[in-house]
Amino acid sequence: MIRLLETPEEMTAVEELQRAVWPGSETEIVPAHLLITTAHNGGLVLGAFEEGGAHHDAPLLVGFIFGFPGLESLPDGPHPKHCSHMLGVLDSHRDSGLGFALKRAQWQMVRHQGLSHVTWTYDPLLSRNAQLNIAKLGAVCNTYLRSQYGDMRDGLNAGLPSDRFQVDWWIRTRRVERRLSKRSRGTLGLSQFQEADTRLLYSPVPRADGLLQPPDHFSPPDDRLALAEIPPDFLALKSADLSLARDWRFFSREVFETCFAAGFLVTDFVFDRASGRSLYVLADGESTLGKVL
Repeated sequence: MIRLLETPEEMTAVEELQRAVWPGSETEIVPAHLLITTAHNGGLVLGAFEEGGAHHDAPLLVGFIFGFPGLESLPDGPHPKHCSHMLGVLDSHRDSGLGFALKRAQWQMVRHQGLSHVTWTYDPLLSRNAQLNIAKLGAVCNTYLRSQYGDMRDGLNAGLPSDRFQVDWWIRTRRVERRLSKRSRGTLGLSQFQEADTRLLYSPVPRADGLLQPPDHFSPPDDRLALAEIPPDFLALKSADLSLARDWRFFSREVFETCFAAGFLVTDFVFDRASGRSLYVLADGESTLGKVL
């Protein structure tokens, strides 16, 4: 069950959920008073609940999404948008489709507000997030932000520059509507891109311990489609070897900044279950942007 959250008690539950999802730093928690103020002034706080058990326990909050209205500067002046700031789901409910369901509820609510553009940020090395944001929701990206949040101190982000993708979610386009409809298009597989002669920009180097190491060099994109591979489980890699995680941060930063400067944008993401590989799909912006929007 997903519903709007508005009361102090509900926002306190969101605080507790944040501590479970991003442990380790109280300074990273968005407090209840700010959540309430946002919800009562055009923002959205949505909660996902697990129904109580046989003893009629209160429903348990297992996921939430939080965003607020904002402005973006365009050539003809400022335009309104929705800034989706946080999406969190308990580990016990990951891979259940709950993140997608929360984003779909947000999509419905923001459209009712008359907006057409939603933005948010995420770590581009997190393949689970990329699969949701790019492949399933239909967001696109051509904005790479270095150290967007400075030095973060929570358990998931500590020790690395907080580089982020800022994605654009054009919620009134056919692309997004097809992916969020009840007849959503399935995600494309690696073989389909290989059949279309999509070029790999580089090949990661397997190490003896099974972890992937970024190569020394990559080839800048020169075709209409290109693939950029990332580790399939970056958090596990970071836990095993922080130095290697930093290598991936700086290598991928160079790759995406180079591609975006050349006019390419991220339009899809592939997680190939057979090989365990995770790859971004980049397309030439001039030839694909009109189709994306």
